Amino acid sequence: DSDLSMRTLSTPSPALIFPQNSHSCQNGRGSSTSSSSVTGETVAMVHSPPPTRLTHPLIRLASKHQKEQANIDRLPDHSMIQIFSFLPTNQLCRCARVCRRWYNLAWDPRLWRTIRLTGETINVDRALKVLTRRLCQDTPNVCLMLETVIVSGCRRLTDRGLYTIAQCCPELRRLEVSGCYNISNEAVFDVVSLCPNLEHLDVSGCSKVTCISLTREASIKLSPLHGKQISIRYLDMTDCFVLEDEGLHTIAAHCTQLTHLYLRRCVRITDEGLRYLMIYCTSIKELSVSDCRFVSDFGMREIAKLESRLRYLSIAHCGRITDVGIRYIAKYCSKLRYLNARGCEGITDHGVEYLAKNCTKLKSLDIGKCPLVSDTGLEFLALNCFNLKRLSLKSCESITGQGLQIVAANCFDLQMLNVQDCDVSVDALRFVKRHCKRCIIEHTNPAFF
Repeated sequence: DSDLSMRTLSTPSPALIFPQNSHSCQNGRGSSTSSSSVTGETVAMVHSPPPTRLTHPLIRLASKHQKEQANIDRLPDHSMIQIFSFLPTNQLCRCARVCRRWYNLAWDPRLWRTIRLTGETINVDRALKVLTRRLCQDTPNVCLMLETVIVSGCRRLTDRGLYTIAQCCPELRRLEVSGCYNISNEAVFDVVSLCPNLEHLDVSGCSKVTCISLTREASIKLSPLHGKQISIRYLDMTDCFVLEDEGLHTIAAHCTQLTHLYLRRCVRITDEGLRYLMIYCTSIKELSVSDCRFVSDFGMREIAKLESRLRYLSIAHCGRITDVGIRYIAKYCSKLRYLNARGCEGITDHGVEYLAKNCTKLKSLDIGKCPLVSDTGLEFLALNCFNLKRLSLKSCESITGQGLQIVAANCFDLQMLNVQDCDVSVDALRFVKRHCKRCIIEHTNPAFF
């Protein structure tokens, strides 16, 4: 009847069973490796709590030394819960198998505000069903404590798994399903309709997702202004290749509270889609349309309507953007802090000049692969943007050491400088290092180290 014997041979409590040597399930910080395998695939299983007494005839009574209470068992419950709060999901489930006390502590509601599952082999649909069912024991069919679900990279996630989340987790605030290419619009609609507090949604890499909207049933129940009922503020649709202007129109009309929107490599988006976006979403602070090759200077004119609210803008590899588009942004978005214009080959020193004189609080600028930017443009930056911390000039063919020296002499807070594939001398790099002591220089000059 010893405590140690019970820990060794008791019936397992709720736990996730993982394949060998795979990172499968995490909660909060950290990750771990499991060595349990069941029929070659990852599944979720629930068992009853460990018994208080063992009656198996083959169990050998523990020695007197083994009966002594372990040091960790002397800790009060609140300390144990604090320790458990640092464990990933799978380790927390394993702790529930140790003894009855640990079982009760491991399933304390305060420890289950987040579920994090990762791995291509995990049967995530079943895992979510089992975990939510266990968390709904005290409040049947409703899991009130769960606020965050992260299942990024779980390629076996399907609409069924999202339906489970939508039905059981009305208090959900954050959902990340990046790389789960099997989910569709219908499942996403269910989540945003049944989880009214959802603020953070990451569906990057979900190629079947073409827009974000309420279900038809939810739309009927709400007022004509039901679009404002979706409270999403952060939306990442990177690599949603099928997203078109009409889908972006639907997103804008339903998600009017957006502040962070990432549309990287949504290659079908055009200036017309950005026009729709600016009509409804006037609070956007961060926007990325990198690699959207159909976005041009006309799109920049629409984005400029955000005015001083815009702080972060990425237009990398948008080849149709020139100095004209940069002038729109510089004129109206004076509080811009971050601009990524890498690969916009139509940008020249004139565009950089206008940007430097109007966006003086700029902290990060990437104008790599802009061959028409020269030392003249760098001089305008150095004389106006004293708070510059990150500057990328990668593959800028017209940049020389003289321009770098002017920047280093004026921007003392520079922390990162990328001059890879630029024709700059070792002396210029050493000058930068002397004046900007905290600056990390990325270069391709073998003589400088």
